[in-house]
Amino acid sequence: MAPNQTRQKRGRIIDGWIVLDKPPGITSAHAVARIKRLLQAAKVGHGGTLDPLATGVLPIALGRATKMVPYVMDGTKRYRFTLRFGEARDTDDADGAVVMTSDFRPETSDIDAALVAFRGTIMQVPPAFSAIKVDGERAYDLARAGLPPELPPRPAQIDRFDLIDRPDPDHAIFEVESGKGVYMRSLARDLARAVNTVGHIAALRRLSVGPFAETSSTTLDKIADSGDSLARDPDFLLPVEAALDDIPALALTEAEAAALRNGQALSLVQFMGRIPLACDPDGGLARLMAGRRFVALGRLTDGQLKPERVL
Repeated sequence: MAPNQTRQKRGRIIDGWIVLDKPPGITSAHAVARIKRLLQAAKVGHGGTLDPLATGVLPIALGRATKMVPYVMDGTKRYRFTLRFGEARDTDDADGAVVMTSDFRPETSDIDAALVAFRGTIMQVPPAFSAIKVDGERAYDLARAGLPPELPPRPAQIDRFDLIDRPDPDHAIFEVESGKGVYMRSLARDLARAVNTVGHIAALRRLSVGPFAETSSTTLDKIADSGDSLARDPDFLLPVEAALDDIPALALTEAEAAALRNGQALSLVQFMGRIPLACDPDGGLARLMAGRRFVALGRLTDGQLKPERVL
């Protein structure tokens, strides 16, 4: 096979991020496949799964940006969701079947009082319809087969959980800021139980993931209309290092940059006075910059700065 045919088969080399505003009704994997096909890109991934019902920020990684996906998924996420009181569903969202009903509707003051217990580090039972593996099987496959698994509770970090609107007795709208692996469907289900009723998520939108926000997002239709030009448009295609914008930056000399690029760990003593206050010296991450050039992602540990991801 000729070299140009090999490149064509593998796809175009595109490096960077697209902040997709995912529409409802498709999976995150479907969205990735659409973008891969539209751009004929060689390598595409995503930073944080959204349920089919959900809309909003889905960071799409292309090429070298796929190496940054784990750091994006570890970032803070913001959501807005509508809780529908009175119906529990097997999926804990509007896509599922009704499994229980209640005529009781809580007062707004009762909701506000209950929210206190859902902030900070809590223990959360994931939804039965989730991608968690149980004895090698996905939980959602077992649930669809009529064998919903008993999933153990696990820690979940909730930095903010606020009631922002109560349009009618049946509905309440919330905003949440959370860490990695927190299920909004579980929050809605458990909050409804805490106010002596049942409920499910009727609408869910992700507002941001780490440094990526809905203000910089684009749609599948715009990507389809833009075609080839999208991969060259800085308004759509963000640089690889954009995923790290919320990680503190540490300035390097050219000599330090060269050493770290070669995999060498450097003593933190030589960085005294340069380490950002926001950077945890005990295992924290730093975005290593030589001037305006991104060099690597480094970790501060054991009195050393160690390169963790070099691009």
